[in-house]
Amino acid sequence: MTGSVNTMDATFEQGLLLGILIGEGHFGGDGKQPQITLRMHTRHQKLFETLLRLCPGSKLYGPYNHGGRRYFQWMARGEVLRETLLPLLDRLPLEDIDEHVYERYQDMKVRYGL
Repeated sequence: MTGSVNTMDATFEQGLLLGILIGEGHFGGDGKQPQITLRMHTRHQKLFETLLRLCPGSKLYGPYNHGGRRYFQWMARGEVLRETLLPLLDRLPLEDIDEHVYERYQDMKVRYGL
């Protein structure tokens, strides 16, 4: 039973991570290295803390105040991007889920030779 709960927890956490990235993530880079960026209001701080736990090596910046908006910015690049997120995203039928996200993701991979 404990194994089932752990598997369920892992499945849920993976789904949560991928859902947030598909819905809110930006797939790009800084011209030198690829990165996935997520920018959301500070009211989502606990969600960002969860992302940091699920993706050790990712970074959280902020809070920032800009244009009347208060937000955090989460980034995954380097090893956490290559070793954790790319394999998860590559296993998804992303083209069937969201063509726009699929195109942005593929563009990042081509532009940065991933």
